[in-house]
Amino acid sequence: EQRVQGVLITPIDDASQRLSQLRDRGVRVVLLDRRSAEADLCSVSVDDRLGGELAMRHLVESGHRRIAFVGGPHRLEQVRDRYQGAIQALTDAGLDEENLRRYDTPALTVAAGRDAAARILGQPRGSRATAVFCANDLLALGVLQVLTRQQVRVPDEIALVGYDDIDFAAAAAVPLSSVRQPRQRLGQTAAGLLLDEANKPETHEHQQVVFEPELVVRESSQRILTEE
Repeated sequence: EQRVQGVLITPIDDASQRLSQLRDRGVRVVLLDRRSAEADLCSVSVDDRLGGELAMRHLVESGHRRIAFVGGPHRLEQVRDRYQGAIQALTDAGLDEENLRRYDTPALTVAAGRDAAARILGQPRGSRATAVFCANDLLALGVLQVLTRQQVRVPDEIALVGYDDIDFAAAAAVPLSSVRQPRQRLGQTAAGLLLDEANKPETHEHQQVVFEPELVVRESSQRILTEE
């Protein structure tokens, strides 16, 4: 109805049919923060499997062997990729997948993080996780709230790593380690592809651009832990 030239979209589920309807009407579409499986559709995304590997490798190299993954729902591609990346890092380190305990959440919110933290702290002290990797920073901030409220020292008793490196991560009560995505480059690249397709349809070449994330280590995970 608004007669836009194009749409930048981050679909949560498989929206291929609806996207096809848009494109049939001449609306240009670029997937943002999602990788396209179709060669004739541009997308700009981040290698979330690599991000999961970076976070888990950091925790494993810090000496942690009982690690919790907090995230969900797992129908979200980003959550699945970050979890699979964490599993890959464990495998590369010669550790069993059972070293990573999964705490599923119904959403990627602070409240869901608080609920997951309560479940983690409900485990016997001698067998509960000594580190937590969250699928995003909102979850991690919720986990941190509960740990702080329960006077669990971070990172001395439980280390914590989030994902996305939102503005609040560095300003948290305990500055949060997080996997950073190049957000500005994501947006700029996606907008550039959309404008190129809209303005130069005859010469435009569809691209699936994938950026690499980086781990930003802060106080929430810096302690080196040696377990028995």
